[in-house]
Amino acid sequence: MKKVIVFLADGTEEVEVLTPVDMLRRAGAEVTLAGVPEMVCTCSHNVKITADAQACDCVYSEYDMVVLPGGMPGTLNLGASEDVKKITAKAYAGGKFVAAICAAPSVLGEMGLLAGKRATCYPGFEEKLTGACVVREKAVRDGNIITSCGAGAAMEFSLLLVEALYGSETSENLRKAVFA
Repeated sequence: MKKVIVFLADGTEEVEVLTPVDMLRRAGAEVTLAGVPEMVCTCSHNVKITADAQACDCVYSEYDMVVLPGGMPGTLNLGASEDVKKITAKAYAGGKFVAAICAAPSVLGEMGLLAGKRATCYPGFEEKLTGACVVREKAVRDGNIITSCGAGAAMEFSLLLVEALYGSETSENLRKAVFA
C-alpha cells in the first residue's frame, strides 16, 4: 500500500485538501492528514478539518508522496513549518513524489525543488517558483514533482496524483467512476 501525507494548516483551501485525500483513498493509498501544527484546522472558508496526526509526529515516517495544498494563509503556514520542510525535503531526496497546488508550489520553489522542472501555480505566484519553467496548465508532472494551479483544478490534480502512484488505468477508472 502506498503511503501519502497531506498537510493541513489554518487557512488551507478545503477543496485542495479534501479532493486529493478522497481520490487517493479511493485508489487504495494510506493517507495521513497531518496538522501543522494543530490537530483541528480552520480552512480558508471557515470549514474545520481534524487531522489524523500532527506533522511533528510524522517527521521520521516514510512516504511515497507528499502533498501541499494551497490557500491563504495556509501556504504561508506550511512554508513556515520546519516539519513540513523536513518531510518534503526527505521525500524529494528519496525520489518520492512531491506535489503542491495553488499557492503551495511557491513553498517548493523557495526550497529549491523546482529548478529545471516544469511547474504551474495560482496566477501571481510565478516569481516564487524559483528555477522552474513555468507553464499555464491545470496540473503538470515533471519527474517526481506534481503541481497544479488552484481549487478549480483540484480533481485534475488529484487524478494526476493517483496516476503517479498507481498508473493511468487506475486513474482513468477513478475518473470514470466519479464522472459517471
